[in-house]
Amino acid sequence: MNRGFEQDGDAIVNVLPLPVITVDAEGLITQANIAAESFFETGLNLLRRQRLSELLPFGSPVIAVVEEVRQRGASVSEYRVDIGSPRLGGSRIVDVFATPLAEPRGRVVLMLQERTIAEKMDRQLTHRGAARSITALGSMLAHEIKNPLSGIRGAAQLLEATANENDRLLTRLICDESDRIVKLVERMEVFGEERPIERGPVNIHDVLDHVKRLAVSGFARHIRFVEEYDPSLPPLYGNRDQLIQVLLNLVKNAAEAIGPDAVDGEITLATAFRPGVRMQIRGSEERLSLPLEIRVRDNGPGVPQDLLPNLFDPFVTTKAQGTGLGLALVAKVIGDHGGIVECESAPRRTTFRLLMPMLLAHDGRATRT
Repeated sequence: MNRGFEQDGDAIVNVLPLPVITVDAEGLITQANIAAESFFETGLNLLRRQRLSELLPFGSPVIAVVEEVRQRGASVSEYRVDIGSPRLGGSRIVDVFATPLAEPRGRVVLMLQERTIAEKMDRQLTHRGAARSITALGSMLAHEIKNPLSGIRGAAQLLEATANENDRLLTRLICDESDRIVKLVERMEVFGEERPIERGPVNIHDVLDHVKRLAVSGFARHIRFVEEYDPSLPPLYGNRDQLIQVLLNLVKNAAEAIGPDAVDGEITLATAFRPGVRMQIRGSEERLSLPLEIRVRDNGPGVPQDLLPNLFDPFVTTKAQGTGLGLALVAKVIGDHGGIVECESAPRRTTFRLLMPMLLAHDGRATRT
């Protein structure tokens, strides 16, 4: 098996969806598969110049696992190891599988399985349920609140016609507050829409370019954008307008997190093809493939850790004037598209990641751009 790994490493290891790296007797990384490059967000050439200890937090149990493998000459597994660091973006819980290679002596193969993948998908189902749980509330608010508000506003306008200067300030306040409540209700109405959405092939790079143009011409004109696109990405199966709204929301949140006074603000828009990510659809045995990854990353201060588990729930917000509906809407739209959305946050490194299904031809094969 060891000989086969050495001879056919690229062909075999690169198809694995889990990160695999080899470490020599000096602790230097000698090989890494594509999944490892993605996991550490570092290219192979750069990884080969580093020691394993430089990738992981100080005193990481993974280092001890590697040493134990060398001493015992046998495989060792360690479960639920946190290798999170500012570089890797907060908590990263993995299972570690390490095994020695016969030649050259002292070389160890490491495979990492991120435990949070399943947990993220379970949490995503909770996000969808939270968004849909206010569907009835949105419909009720639209029907039961907008009509009375219209009457209140009309009465205030009638009073304004005969009121003195001081009283006009009060009637204007009534009108303004009524309008504000109507806008909030209209945002809630989105959650009540159960009509099937019109979908088709969407070039996600065209969507990202459109969102970027809107951003740099307005709220993000002071921020530098970095694009890391996979040009071979196949079309996404979705609704273009809704995807624009979702990504515009995420980019706007990123710009607001960076702040208007930042001199080094940066937002990264990235895409990648990640085969091997599947999610089972609740209530059926069907497993949906989610190979298309879209990332929006910013170098703002990050999301408070206590908010992360509930970030996509309605009315949860980090903004003083926020309504807490923007990310709930993102979760609903992406969920309606059959995808998942997650956030990983650390100071100066907050990433929103969308995993989406691709467009399939009638014969079930992926279509390519």
